[in-house]
Amino acid sequence: MGSLDLPHVSLFKGGSETFLRNVFENILKTYLRKNPTAKTIWELVQSVDNEKICYDHFTFRTLKVDGYGIDSLSSFFMDYGYKIGGGLDFPKKKLRVLWFSPPDAQVPNDGHGLANGPLPRLVIAEVLVDELSLESQGIIRKYLKPLGGKQAVLSSTLGSLIWEKPTWADFTQLAKESEFAAWTLIHGYTMNHLAFAVHRFKHRFNDIKCVKEYLEEKGFKLNSDGGILKVSQDGLLIQISSISERLAVEFADGVTAIIPASYIEFTQRLALPQFKDMPSDEIKEYHRREAFELDSANHVMESTRFSAQFEN
Repeated sequence: MGSLDLPHVSLFKGGSETFLRNVFENILKTYLRKNPTAKTIWELVQSVDNEKICYDHFTFRTLKVDGYGIDSLSSFFMDYGYKIGGGLDFPKKKLRVLWFSPPDAQVPNDGHGLANGPLPRLVIAEVLVDELSLESQGIIRKYLKPLGGKQAVLSSTLGSLIWEKPTWADFTQLAKESEFAAWTLIHGYTMNHLAFAVHRFKHRFNDIKCVKEYLEEKGFKLNSDGGILKVSQDGLLIQISSISERLAVEFADGVTAIIPASYIEFTQRLALPQFKDMPSDEIKEYHRREAFELDSANHVMESTRFSAQFEN
């Protein structure tokens, strides 16, 4: 009997790389469906010079209580080879952030998007619920029942809350102390924002200043907190972000209000000093500035800042 031609067996940690990429595709589809302005920007970027896009990172928000924190999302992705890259703490916001580096994946030279491009970093934030007031803790615990966080990835792909939709009264009361917590209570695990990898663009948008000028010309509102261009202290990490979508949401008590949803970001990582003279077509991701900057991240998060007066 002749030898059998066995199908290729992936050595990708956790199972099928295709499955992981499909999860990301569905998370992205849900994010774009829920955020029309972000979708418009996403489409415009690709329409200019037929640009091929890659993603720097995908960001999510969670509530650290009864299994709903960072681990509720990260455990799935770590099973597929994601590793903790570092963390950031924001004591004033009562917030902790971890970012995760993607697993090694074979990416063709012209690989792009989620189908065959580089996998995005993950950034997952959690509100430190136990550090909030007892009143705020009570509101959050009223909705988030134990063990529900096990469905975090499914919730993110569907764009559906695991818990019951909050009332307007609870939402506004929570927002008085933590806008971040209130945003998460109403939007759940829906992706908070995606970031394009500007340094991977091939045409005019491979300079983040050109991206900024283009978006401003098109009339998109950009986050100016800390300056529109958020530049790291070493000058090697540059970010810009839009102001979050304002969408009408109906709350459990029948009130419909316009509140912040998600936004979109552009990130440019420059080559490290020891590699700056390398030919541009030879520079890989590991030659570039890694990680995130505390001050810049703090400013970028203000993209979902609530207005002083809610509209309803």
